[in-house]
Amino acid sequence: QVQLVESGGGLVQAGESLSLTCTSSGGTFDLFPVDWYRQAPGKPRELSATVSSSGTSNYTDSVKGRFTISRDDAKKTAYLQLSRLAPEDTAVYYCHQDILVSYYKGTYYPEGRYLTVWGQGTQVTVSS
Repeated sequence: QVQLVESGGGLVQAGESLSLTCTSSGGTFDLFPVDWYRQAPGKPRELSATVSSSGTSNYTDSVKGRFTISRDDAKKTAYLQLSRLAPEDTAVYYCHQDILVSYYKGTYYPEGRYLTVWGQGTQVTVSS
């Protein structure tokens, strides 16, 4: 079972920076895009940033220019650098990846089957 493990969250003051890390246990990490989502209290989970398998990044407007997503496939790790943090960035940040597997719960899929993998989340709290 592929797992994603996030780390790096914490409590910071407004204007400060933080770096999040997401490490995969899977062997095909380099083949698929990686996303960072966040979920603020009482709100739905929302996409913040995506990095493709080729390294192309995309951001939602609310984080564009402040957050930077990157990946190191040799380390099977994705990063999210958060800067100029504001209280509204307070949320649990989740790493996500959709991967193609051949086996799932004992069943072989000759054409492959997409599996959604989420990390456990890491809390980022920004005080004003």
